[in-house]
Amino acid sequence: MNSVISTPPPLPHQLYNPRLSPSRSMPYSSSSLAPSRKRKAEDDDPKADDRMSTSPSNSPAPTSQPLPSQRQIKRPRSSLVGRPLTLPRLLETLDAESLRAILKTLCDRHPAVTPEVVATAPRPNVASTLNVLKTYEETLRSSYPFGGNSTSDYAYNRVRPALQAILDALTDFTPHFLPPNETQANQSLNFLDGATDIIHRLPEWDSYQNNLHKQNAYDEIAKAWAIVLREAATRGGGFQLQYGGWDQKLAKHNEIAKGKMQEAVEEMGNVLGWMGGQGQVQPFGERPENDLQSVRQELLSGTYGANLPSVRVGPW
Repeated sequence: MNSVISTPPPLPHQLYNPRLSPSRSMPYSSSSLAPSRKRKAEDDDPKADDRMSTSPSNSPAPTSQPLPSQRQIKRPRSSLVGRPLTLPRLLETLDAESLRAILKTLCDRHPAVTPEVVATAPRPNVASTLNVLKTYEETLRSSYPFGGNSTSDYAYNRVRPALQAILDALTDFTPHFLPPNETQANQSLNFLDGATDIIHRLPEWDSYQNNLHKQNAYDEIAKAWAIVLREAATRGGGFQLQYGGWDQKLAKHNEIAKGKMQEAVEEMGNVLGWMGGQGQVQPFGERPENDLQSVRQELLSGTYGANLPSVRVGPW
């Protein structure tokens, strides 16, 4: 029974044949063995299967951060301490009023600096000076009390400081545009024209004593006109007076001032008469016969004063 169940003999191709498959010893380097050992170590690791089974979508993607450029790199200051501003930066923070106050204080404390400041400062022109005077005029308007009689003594006392300020400014600025300090007659006449308009707009009061300020201003500005006209005649600027329309402008100022600028009007007539000019400046209240006829025609037609500029006189 044992012989029947015994293991069958091996087949011929299963027999060991040294000629067909000789045993060769293959040399293996340490580098070739390292991957096999590494794989064996990974095979032995029980967590390897878990890592391999993890979905690649759940793995964090590598973030690419750009390298900062040299311009973006800010070097910290080594000596960052509190310190006052330099003079150029300090002057940048000051307004015009503060700068004027500082210069005035320096000149008061150090009088020797005043000539240097005067020589360094730019020369004032007509436009800038008239703007300053208009600023004083706006301050005067804002000083009026609300309601009540604007020409009363109470209103005069309220606006008296602002009124005195604009009168002082006119007194200080006018000599700057007179010869010999100003050699250009056109510049002098342009300033006097604008200054006279400001005097026209000064308020008038119920009290005669309070109106003396405006009357004195007319007297001073008329003398300034006469000085400029005489100087223009000696310097050969009479042609500009004759053909520049200054005789008509001065006559209009004298009419608005109710004859208070007659001194300047007479000086204009002397200059134009010396030059042999045909047009003479008429005194206040006098008109030639042809002019009276033209005024009568304008009154009848209702067009009188249509071409004249509107000037407000008296309180606002």
